[in-house]
Amino acid sequence: QVQLVESGGDSVQAGGSLRVSCSVSGYTYNTHCLAWFRQVPGKEREWVATIDDDDTTNYVDSVKGRFTISQDNTKNTLWLQMNNLKPEDTAMYYCAATALECSDSDYEKTTDAFGFWGHGTQVTVAS
Repeated sequence: QVQLVESGGDSVQAGGSLRVSCSVSGYTYNTHCLAWFRQVPGKEREWVATIDDDDTTNYVDSVKGRFTISQDNTKNTLWLQMNNLKPEDTAMYYCAATALECSDSDYEKTTDAFGFWGHGTQVTVAS
């Protein structure tokens, strides 16, 4: 059974940095596409970034140059390094996984594309 567990969420000041992590267990597929999404109350879950099994990455425009998605396959860990944080980055951050390869399609930026989800970690950025 695939399990994803996020950690590292915290409250920080605007301009600060934070790294959130996602521990992945029970994953036995040969390929994968891993992602970070975020959600604020009353809004849809928003795609943030993806990384595939050859470390190709993709980001939503609002975080390009500030966030970095990375992975360590030997430790089954996914990270999201967030720098120069802004109050609008405040959200619950979720990691997600699919056995399909990343494709950079519009579909891949939706929650429907990912079958495995964690329960989220809260990031709060104070102005």
